[in-house]
Amino acid sequence: MTSLADRPAQVPGDRRVHDPESVLAKAAHENFPVALRLLPRSVRHHLMAIYGFARLVDDIGDEASGNRRAQLDAIDADIDRIYRGEAPRHPLLAELATTVRAFDVPPEPLRRLVQANRQDQTVRRYQDLDGLVGYCELSANPVGHLVLYVFGSATPERLALSDSICTGLQLVEHWQDVAEDLARDRIYLPQEDLSRFGVSERDLAAASAGEPVRRLMEFEVSRAGTMLSEGAPLIATLHGWARLAVAGFLAGGRAALAAIVAAEYDVLSYSPKPTRRRLARELSSVLLRKG
Repeated sequence: MTSLADRPAQVPGDRRVHDPESVLAKAAHENFPVALRLLPRSVRHHLMAIYGFARLVDDIGDEASGNRRAQLDAIDADIDRIYRGEAPRHPLLAELATTVRAFDVPPEPLRRLVQANRQDQTVRRYQDLDGLVGYCELSANPVGHLVLYVFGSATPERLALSDSICTGLQLVEHWQDVAEDLARDRIYLPQEDLSRFGVSERDLAAASAGEPVRRLMEFEVSRAGTMLSEGAPLIATLHGWARLAVAGFLAGGRAALAAIVAAEYDVLSYSPKPTRRRLARELSSVLLRKG
């Protein structure tokens, strides 16, 4: 079998962003909590195909030089090829095609992930929570759907619960990366929340968080935690490897929120990250809970 490294990426644009090995390494580092490393290799292979695709379109939307929209269009064209039964041009989508065919994955989640990154090229502020949740429906919720398809667990009820978890996880990531996002001229904190807590964009550009920013982040952390809890009943409906995998995501989100709290809500000095010990503790808590 030909490895990813042996297949040339026949795509336009920034080769640094499109390099398969670096994309997969980055995806594994960011998306694989301790629980997922325990999964069988065959399952991890398919999950990596999904995470690699999500990481690829994110990197194009965030970091690619050249025409980002054209590069996203090229990925969308490869999605068309997959569902026409043709070979995609990008090596990462060639791997994804195997997963799509193995589990009869529909195209909509893949297209929504591409659309989220198109939206990032033009929308840099969100007025309220509803607008931000709408963005999460494109940027985060599709990943949960894809994971459930891989485990053969994609019922309407589970997909809805997964949306709560994934939206919560996306908010957690935004709260960790306030300074990094601002450097790209993006603010995912709702504008109405900034006004409510008396926080200006200048405050977000400071070297460390002042009291208004800390109060704002305390509010946002609570909001994200509520969303994670609303989706938590999903875990009890799953069994075997699916339960372990999804519990790992939920535990990762809760551990990340705990890291923000431990940093006293200062997300400007650095991006708070959870420790392995906290991850393991949250995972145990999630798995032991019955409902």
